[in-house]
Amino acid sequence: MKKEDKGLIIEQLGQKLQDFPHFYLVDVTGLNAEATSSLRRKCFKADIKMVVVKNTLLQKAFEKSDTDYSGLYGSLKGTTAVFFANVANAPARLIKEVGKGKEIPALKAAYAEEEIYVGAENLEALCALKSKNELIADVVALLQSPIKNVVSGLTAGNKIHGLLDAIAERNK
Repeated sequence: MKKEDKGLIIEQLGQKLQDFPHFYLVDVTGLNAEATSSLRRKCFKADIKMVVVKNTLLQKAFEKSDTDYSGLYGSLKGTTAVFFANVANAPARLIKEVGKGKEIPALKAAYAEEEIYVGAENLEALCALKSKNELIADVVALLQSPIKNVVSGLTAGNKIHGLLDAIAERNK
């Protein structure tokens, strides 16, 4: 590969690192062409950008970035695919779904929610991360809960007041 081509690839990887807030380093060693195509289709459906890269070029893109990715350097061994995503837990859920009963694809490391996760043992924790929309929905549900309790209490209060008035009238 020519030096100019390598420079262009490093620049493109650097741009993707800026464009996507979350990415996963995945070991795809042993995947044949059919399995790789299937994985790419599933990534596309999940709105994940899958790029198979040379480890040295990815490390150079990491080094040129403003963010410190040095914790990921040890994971750059073997065949590496990078899953770029806008939702932090989407690649983890995809890896878990595709890898049921298999070791391929295996999580090497991830950069999600501005944290570095190294090792496949972090897959469950990454699956449990909530997206921005899920967090907003949780907050809205928590805010609505007390309001619903107050409204139902007020509604029931009118009924209780009416019953008490009826009992008072009967006792007169």
